[in-house]
Amino acid sequence: MSNRHPALAMREDAGLIVIDVQDAFAPVIDGFDEVLANCGLLAQGFGILGRPVIVTEQYPKGLGHTVAALAQRLPNGTPIIEKTRFSACGVEGFEAAFDVARCNTWVVCGVEAHVCVNQTVHDLRSRGASVHVAADAVSSRTQANRRAGLDKAAACGAHVTSAEMVVFEMLGQAGTPEFKAISALIR
Repeated sequence: MSNRHPALAMREDAGLIVIDVQDAFAPVIDGFDEVLANCGLLAQGFGILGRPVIVTEQYPKGLGHTVAALAQRLPNGTPIIEKTRFSACGVEGFEAAFDVARCNTWVVCGVEAHVCVNQTVHDLRSRGASVHVAADAVSSRTQANRRAGLDKAAACGAHVTSAEMVVFEMLGQAGTPEFKAISALIR
């Protein structure tokens, strides 16, 4: 599939970063249930496709851990990295997981779109990574901040996509066991 457009997410080269989908954010993030469902779809989809997933938690002592409904959908062995920086880049545990993953393409989801997601996306782009932001799997406390985060990500060269779009790009075709497994998640 080497003749595919470079804006498409390629299975062989993609990893997923799930940013700060934590207990304290659940009641305050606009559309949190949709974000949670689509982050879960991405996490399970990447697991089915055998691709790396990295999760971050912003100050879990104060903000709680990854929401249980998402944590149970993470592939076995998913590293969960505690941080206090807004960008995941530069955090020691994240850097170790990033280096092990050896991906040039990263799909990013989580909260908040205009803070931790935004800064991580920009730092990944500064490293030359291809970045896809799943618009239906990111949000902020307000729609205005969500929109600003997505607009700024696009302006720095990130591809604004959706959870389903990116997993189907990575699949590339129907009729495979992975296609059947991922299709079952979407129904």
